Amino acid sequence: MKTTPFTEKHIALGAKMHEFAGYNMPIEYSGIIDEHMTVCNGVGVFDVSHMGEFWVKGPNALEFLQQVTSNNVATLPLGKAQYTCFPNEEGGIVDDLLVYHYEDEKYLLVVNAANIEKDWNWCVSHNTVGAELENSSDRMAQLAIQGPKATEVLQRLTPVNLSEIPYYAFTTGEFAGCKEVIISNTGYTGAGGFELYFYPEDGETIWNAIFEAGAPEGIKPIGLGARDTLRLEMGFCLYGNDLSDTTSPLEAGLGWITKFVDGKNFTARAILEKQKAEGITRKLVAFELVDRGIPRHGYKLVNAEGEEIGEVTSGTMSPTRKIGIGMGYVAKAYSALDSEIFIDVRGRKLKAKVVKAPFRK
Repeated sequence: MKTTPFTEKHIALGAKMHEFAGYNMPIEYSGIIDEHMTVCNGVGVFDVSHMGEFWVKGPNALEFLQQVTSNNVATLPLGKAQYTCFPNEEGGIVDDLLVYHYEDEKYLLVVNAANIEKDWNWCVSHNTVGAELENSSDRMAQLAIQGPKATEVLQRLTPVNLSEIPYYAFTTGEFAGCKEVIISNTGYTGAGGFELYFYPEDGETIWNAIFEAGAPEGIKPIGLGARDTLRLEMGFCLYGNDLSDTTSPLEAGLGWITKFVDGKNFTARAILEKQKAEGITRKLVAFELVDRGIPRHGYKLVNAEGEEIGEVTSGTMSPTRKIGIGMGYVAKAYSALDSEIFIDVRGRKLKAKVVKAPFRK
């Protein structure tokens, strides 16, 4: 298994470790619920060094990104990040990702860990305009410091004024004495905070400084288990569950990152435009259980008559709401808010209703 600069720290701290995307990653430390609430109410640190990072450079960088991503990169100012996806030839999703406009003619793509090789091959094979591509995934480490107390803790370690970095914006500066750290006001928890990108050799310095600075706030390391429950409470999609090669961005509710603007001839544009004009037959919805139970990935969704109408893509017991919550694709007729649907749990029908995400306000 691959390791991150922090793998030995996770093991020394007693984390429950497991393989994820080829990496030996911490799933939990003190328990998923405790870690989840730490991020909601205080501050927690996620090792996300397993994520992939590609540089796209040169005079043809923008043209390349306009061809391979669904969102309109032409509107992305310097110092800002954009959520987007790579559509495939059939209108499905190769991956969802962030695009950072780092400098003139220079962009950073941050892709999902499980899709690094797949995404890299996709970018290389679809680079028909001669953009300069560089896979820096092994030369970049990343920590996500999340929670309402994250800014206060991190501000002690940098001369950069963090309050001047708006949501989905970033800057590059000194952090904990380390140079060229990308400080990004982004995250996957809905609890606020920053993501830091830096050279792996600076990892130990940055990790130790963060935990020392955050000690008064009760800072804790957080595993991938709580990362999943936090993102699900916010209704954020997870590739491989809620998004895949066979789900379209329109079905997934990502029409807002699918821009049919003049001059942007991205992969499968015609298919997705047709889908938008004719309407979709299924839709990703959020739901909460009325009956007691926990929805799980792969469980069937049925109507009152027991007829299959879809499938659960993500589900859990909400740590903050103490009810079963989830997301899944359903036939469009059952996608309206307050629609009654049922989760088939080993032959038992558990009643649920379609709601508007996020589950955690």
